[in-house]
Amino acid sequence: MSGKVYLVGAGPGDSKLITLRAVELLQKADVVLYDRLVSKKIISMIPKSTEKIYVGRAVGDDTTHQNSTNDLMVKHAKSKRNIVRLKGGDPIIFGRGGEEAEFLKEHKIKYEIVPGITSGIGSATYAGIPLTHRKYASSVVFVTGHEDPQKSNEVVKWKRLAKSVDTIVIMMGLSRIDVICKQLIAGGMDKTTPVAVIQNGTTSKQKMIKGTVSNIAKKVKENNITPPTNIIIGKVVNLSDTIGWK
Repeated sequence: MSGKVYLVGAGPGDSKLITLRAVELLQKADVVLYDRLVSKKIISMIPKSTEKIYVGRAVGDDTTHQNSTNDLMVKHAKSKRNIVRLKGGDPIIFGRGGEEAEFLKEHKIKYEIVPGITSGIGSATYAGIPLTHRKYASSVVFVTGHEDPQKSNEVVKWKRLAKSVDTIVIMMGLSRIDVICKQLIAGGMDKTTPVAVIQNGTTSKQKMIKGTVSNIAKKVKENNITPPTNIIIGKVVNLSDTIGWK
């Protein structure tokens, strides 16, 4: 009989936004495999006796680390241990949790998926930006700005998104923000459409800059904005002036 793997979302940064279920599992785990964006305060919630293994990946690193992470989950589970695979945000929203669940299923390992607040929602909320609003936004889409490098062609159709959705939330897209905005404009998006870039969302280091799709790339460079960030595009960005609370 093998152990069990819990694919757990740690939330967007603020340690108080982690779920009760996640904390419960951290207290009981034999092993915790944690990512780069999991805060130190959340790591401190793990008992000292628990084995903690860092499996994070920095920006620019290759993707082969995922193979070793998968192997570690299976190895410890077959040793009849309970493993928490702890991820920043939500494990399924651009967190590769789906891929890990497939791998565990293939190897006949029991697992449970525990949702967390994704950074795309958390950072917007802490910045006073409602992703939907009855007057301004009836639709929202979450898009990765950094697709799998093994894909032969980019799948996201930026030009089509330009006029088909009210709010666009881009995760992991900072390095390509200039290209993305140009494609949106080419697709018919108004050059004055508001954009917010939120750095270190929900944490004490949160920083936000605002502009438009025509000038936000320049402002990112001028303000030395670096990952982790979320990019929000749409009329709702302007509401931060009214309801921003952090």
